[in-house]
Amino acid sequence: MPYFLTQASYTSDAWNALMRNPHNRFEALQPVVEKLGGRIVNAFFAYGEYDVVLILEMPDEASAAALAVAAAGGGALRATKTTQLITAAQGVEILKKAASCGYKPVTASEAAAGR
Repeated sequence: MPYFLTQASYTSDAWNALMRNPHNRFEALQPVVEKLGGRIVNAFFAYGEYDVVLILEMPDEASAAALAVAAAGGGALRATKTTQLITAAQGVEILKKAASCGYKPVTASEAAAGR
């Protein structure tokens, strides 16, 4: 199954609600992820641009997108970003395909034409 990195930032109202009722939101999210056929590989709070970082294993891009849309539509997030991750082995396969696909950059065409 593909892996996804999800980063999210809470609104100030969401932070206030969590401070009033501290609990593990990752536990609350687990059944939602499982219903979409995925699993939370790991989850972290973070400091900086994003407040939460999740590594998810999801069955496909549509399931990852559905989770992102549901979370964004809930109103507790100021920002969210989901990125599909590529394993090292997949990266090597991508590099091999890229090296053998025959692509020629436009600059190579100009050089061959003597420009």
